[in-house]
Amino acid sequence: MFNQTIDWETIAKHISETSGLPFQIKRQQEIGGGCINKTYQVSDNDNQSYFVKLNNAQYQDMFAAEADGLSELEKAAVVKVPKPLCFGTAGHQAYLVMEYLKFDIKDHSAISELGQQLANLHQKTAPLFGLHRDNYIGSTRQVNTLEKDWSTFWQKHRLHFQLKLAARNGYNGKNLQTQGERLIAELSQFFTDYQPQPSLLHGDLWSGNYAVAIQGSHPVIYDPAVYYGDRETDIAMTELFGAFPKRFYEAYQDSWALDVGYSTRKVLYNLYHILNHLNLFGGGYLRQAENMIASLLSELG
Repeated sequence: MFNQTIDWETIAKHISETSGLPFQIKRQQEIGGGCINKTYQVSDNDNQSYFVKLNNAQYQDMFAAEADGLSELEKAAVVKVPKPLCFGTAGHQAYLVMEYLKFDIKDHSAISELGQQLANLHQKTAPLFGLHRDNYIGSTRQVNTLEKDWSTFWQKHRLHFQLKLAARNGYNGKNLQTQGERLIAELSQFFTDYQPQPSLLHGDLWSGNYAVAIQGSHPVIYDPAVYYGDRETDIAMTELFGAFPKRFYEAYQDSWALDVGYSTRKVLYNLYHILNHLNLFGGGYLRQAENMIASLLSELG
C-alpha cells in the first residue's frame, strides 16, 4: 500500500470539472474494509460528499476498469450501483471517485429484492461472451477476450489463465497442473445439454460486495468484475464464501429458475475464484483447488 502524501487539490479539481459544480475538499474520513485500496469519504462545506479510492499510480487501469464496469451495470438500470464520477492520477497516486452512499452492511431486509433484481440484470444480454476490455478480479487481470462459445471462453480466459499464473507462482504439482489441464481439455462435456447465453454479470458477487443503502433501503452492489457470461457464475460465487440468506435464492428462482446441472457447474465456476485466491493469497487455497478439480473430473467418469 502507498504512503505518499495525497494530492487532494488535484482530485477536488477533477471532481469540480466532471460534476460541473464547485467542490473543495474540507473533510476527509478514511473508511476501512478494503484489502487492496485506501478509501475515503470526502466532503465540502455544503454537504457534498464523494467516495474516493486511492492506490499507487500503477493501479490506474484497475480504477478505469472498475469505473467502466460500474457504468455498464448502471446503464442496465436494474440494480443500484455507486455512480462513477471520475478517475485519474494525482502525483504518485491513482484515484477513482464515485457517488457516496451510506450503507448498512448488516441489513438484509432488501435481500429478496436483490435476488429479483439480479435475475433481471442477467436478462440483459450481448451477442458474445466477454467484454470490450479486460478488467480485474481483485488485483489479478481478468481477460475478457470476446468468444462465441462459452466453453471456449471458460477454458482459455478463466481456468487456463489462472493455472498458468499458478505455475509461474510456483504451484506446479501434478494434482493441480496435470489434472487441471485434463479438466480444461474435457470442459465441453459439462455443456452438452446446457448452452448459456451471455448475461450481464457483476463478476465478483460475494457478501462483501453487497449492502443496503440507508437512504431508501434498497440493495446496492459494488466492486464489480463485469463481463457477459453464464448467469450461474454470479449465483455460484454468492455461495462460495458463506451463502446469501435463503430469501435471496428463492426470489431469484421465482424470477428465473436455474437450469438442471447447476450444482455441478457451480464447482466449475467457483474453481476460478479459488485459483485466483491461490494466486493472490498463497498456498492455503491449494488443497481446495485440487479437491475441486478432482471432484469435477469424477463427474466425467
